[in-house]
Amino acid sequence: MHIKSLMVVAALAMTSGELGMSAQRANEQSSAGVIVVPVEQRVDIRGLLQSARGVAPALCTLAADGASSGWGGSWDAPDLAVHADVRELVRNMRAESLDPAESTALLDALGSDDACVRHMAGTLIGRSGDRAFVPELTRKLASASPQERAGAARSLGLLGEKSAVDGIVRALRDAVPAVRANAAWALGRIGDKRAAASVAALAHDASPEVRGAVVVTLGHLQAADNVETLLRVLKDDENASVRRAAAWALGQIGARSAADGLANSMRADKSEGVREMAAWALGEMESREVVDAIAEALKRDESAMVRETAAWALGTIEDKGMADLLASAAASDKSANVRGTAAWAVGQLNPGRAPKALLTALRDSDDDVRLKAAWALSQISDADVIHDVTEALRVEQRDRVRQALVRALLESGERSSEVFKGLLESKDKETREMAVRALAGRRGPWPWPWPWPRPRPNP
Repeated sequence: MHIKSLMVVAALAMTSGELGMSAQRANEQSSAGVIVVPVEQRVDIRGLLQSARGVAPALCTLAADGASSGWGGSWDAPDLAVHADVRELVRNMRAESLDPAESTALLDALGSDDACVRHMAGTLIGRSGDRAFVPELTRKLASASPQERAGAARSLGLLGEKSAVDGIVRALRDAVPAVRANAAWALGRIGDKRAAASVAALAHDASPEVRGAVVVTLGHLQAADNVETLLRVLKDDENASVRRAAAWALGQIGARSAADGLANSMRADKSEGVREMAAWALGEMESREVVDAIAEALKRDESAMVRETAAWALGTIEDKGMADLLASAAASDKSANVRGTAAWAVGQLNPGRAPKALLTALRDSDDDVRLKAAWALSQISDADVIHDVTEALRVEQRDRVRQALVRALLESGERSSEVFKGLLESKDKETREMAVRALAGRRGPWPWPWPWPRPRPNP
């Protein structure tokens, strides 16, 4: 690979014992808080692996998965830690980028005594897409080294190698938890549903790492036959991360038979992360039978994270009877995130009339809340709100919110030229364009983004 510059997070570099550069370069930090390592010549795989030695596990995951834009590692890895130049090159890496010596170095590194080196090697093998690795990786599933067995399973999963499924299934019985966990993860990545029963057999494994990999894989395989297994994990597992992953898996599967179990977890689990994921899963199912339970979570849960996801779930289920409750949350919840998502949800429900509490959100101190409240009012198209929206437009300073308010006025039937003339003097081009469109009596298309709630939680 030809790499012009390699940039890693400063904290990552300081935890590394060997970065393959001089001490002077290791201390050169840019104003962005990163280390810049100019590299004009070709950088081989060995140098990249050497730089990974000694890096702390969490930072190593960010670096390796960031380099491959998430898909080289875990499904939900953030796109962080490696500079865009390097990330783009690694993302585009193909088999022809590797010479035989580099391929051998990657395979050998799967057995390294350093966890980050192993993780980086497996990520790069998976990113390469080179099926020439498969025979040697399959052989390593039976290696005497547990590190090699685990790394081989993960790499085969990254490559999506269906021919290796039987060997990976055998690895589920390995004596070493890390091997079992990587094997379960790999089967989920490959996506062969025939492996679901073998994976589910480890749902009560002694290792939480294995149980977590198992339930996530069952979710990715959408293994509907294992809903009861996942519900037992959700209810009884001692590890909150595993219970959270089980809730996520049930949301992925979407079986409404799991709704009551998820509702119970949303009400009673001690972990806010589990309660949040249970609320998300119920929203994914769009099950109206549990609307009251979600409404209680919105009103009473102590966690803003849970309340926000409950608001999102109610908007997704689209029970119009929840409009007043959501509007009340949009007006009065102490969290701006909850208020904004609740306002969005009212618009999503489109109850036919604008709840009075939603108008309060037009005066919110948070820009995003006001934007989503204005959007919601444009969806509802209630002529009775024209006065309130006009007053909000008169004092609003943010261009995006003003544009949303103009849309709300037009969709609610306002046609008075006096309301819109002042906007012709706006410094914002899009606001001026909307004013012209409003004065001409035209509705849409609108040049501002569709508001959307915050991202769904990840397992």
